[in-house]
Amino acid sequence: MRFGLIIRGQYPQGDDMRVRLREDLEAAKRAEQLGYDVVAKGSHYSSYPFQYIQQIPYLCQVAMVAPKLRLCTGVVLLPLHSPLHVAEELGSLDVMCDGKLIFGAGIGYREVEFAAFGSTQKQSGPRFEECLTAVKRLWSEEFVSMQASYFKLDNANCTTLPVQKPMPPVWIGANANVGIRRAARMADAWFINPHNKIDTIAEQMEVYKRALDACGKPFPDELPMAREVFVAPSRAEAIRLARPSLEAKYKAYKDWGQDKVMPSGDAFSGDFEELMNDRFLFGSPAEVTDQILLLQRRFGVNTMILGIHWVGMPASLAMEQMQLLAEEVFPAVRSA
Repeated sequence: MRFGLIIRGQYPQGDDMRVRLREDLEAAKRAEQLGYDVVAKGSHYSSYPFQYIQQIPYLCQVAMVAPKLRLCTGVVLLPLHSPLHVAEELGSLDVMCDGKLIFGAGIGYREVEFAAFGSTQKQSGPRFEECLTAVKRLWSEEFVSMQASYFKLDNANCTTLPVQKPMPPVWIGANANVGIRRAARMADAWFINPHNKIDTIAEQMEVYKRALDACGKPFPDELPMAREVFVAPSRAEAIRLARPSLEAKYKAYKDWGQDKVMPSGDAFSGDFEELMNDRFLFGSPAEVTDQILLLQRRFGVNTMILGIHWVGMPASLAMEQMQLLAEEVFPAVRSA
């Protein structure tokens, strides 16, 4: 089992982002010291009510301050971007981290982002596939010509190629079955999201396996999952400490419309107890260990990308979580 940390970097309006960036970089350095394997960073634009350091600039700095870590773009919203831009940026980042990049890709769901980048949600699926196809070609062919719905490559080449050959591993983050089938067809792994309930994931895992079989592909060697986690002496204490920040985060997600693109029954409309039920990993070190082992044994998950720091939570508390997990949970999972 490998463990990673997702740095959300979402902060209230008015915070000094220079201070918050330093804290997020300290978190990456501490993750490296504690033996974490991966640091991931998401991507959103126009993210009110939060401030947000963007994905690629942050990961470029992590490559310099914590060079042992794998870096994961979790995820690049491909329908918003041109493939040549993505290929050049991520090729450069793979060089900067000495070939330890994971290319996480997703569609997105926010109309404000689609409109700002000249797209729509209806166009997002075809644009995603066109962009990912083009990025892969730019990384594996010397010159590429391709006419797509929203871009044209005319004998284009990628200036800086990734260190990893033929390319970094591709993880597709997907909530819905159509995206899970796309992950089976176009990616190295389905990046299981932190939002869906366990029963939903069980149903979707069958969708994923059938899609892999239809493509003639084996189950992936590395299956990643993102989950929110909080460790405390008891489950009640974990809930008490994590609740204010997680409630604020998921209220914003509901306002943004995230649950509208999730399977029925997984909406964020209930109270916090209903929200966290069967989603978040809360409890004592032993309880969280058991919860992770259940995911490993039931689904074959062998890379856990953990969210431990949410809007409004002091950086010191997140650092404590990082250490508790590394010292009391990770060894127990690995020795089980």
